[in-house]
Amino acid sequence: MPRKTTSATSDSHANRSKGVSAESHETSPLDRAGHDLDCGPETCGDPVEERAAFSHMTEDGAVTMVDVGHKNPTQRTAIVRAVVEVSAATLDLLKHRALPKGDVLTTAKIAGIMAAKRTAELIPMCHPLAISYADVRFEVRDTPPSIALEAEVRTTGQTGVEMEALIAAQTAAATIYDMCKAVQKDIVIRDCRLVFKAGGKSGTFIIAS
Repeated sequence: MPRKTTSATSDSHANRSKGVSAESHETSPLDRAGHDLDCGPETCGDPVEERAAFSHMTEDGAVTMVDVGHKNPTQRTAIVRAVVEVSAATLDLLKHRALPKGDVLTTAKIAGIMAAKRTAELIPMCHPLAISYADVRFEVRDTPPSIALEAEVRTTGQTGVEMEALIAAQTAAATIYDMCKAVQKDIVIRDCRLVFKAGGKSGTFIIAS
């Protein structure tokens, strides 16, 4: 499948056959593990975890913020991926930075990073976290015309950064829509999902390839 990256993408990643090309020279933990973007729904996580009780709900059904004060801080990482489908004409304008609002991917990257840092203001039961790293990376695909994106967030703390990565990815995808909507209204945002998390009591989760 031919793949081309915009000038916002590092040349050192242009020939990678798997994963999402990054603006930085750093590859994600998922890429280093050799997992492709278009993978199946299976996971290697603990199935018992999926049957656990809802942590944000009391026995009588009231919502509650989980007290994480007793937990030991650990290094946490979360990666979320999504795909934004556009027309070939829109993609051509994006690659040439010819859309009315300007540089789409740079704007989307900044929006995603900003959103990660403000997740606790949007999701009621999320804890405010001291994020140590946030990034959004893109790969422009000609066939089918689309932008694959990957948001990664890290912290050292008592709770994970899955929500921060999800909000970063969804905000970046929505920003791509906003930057392109003048020329195309039927853009599709799809397959936004957590593909990797590490740290904490539940350990490592990796989406199966």
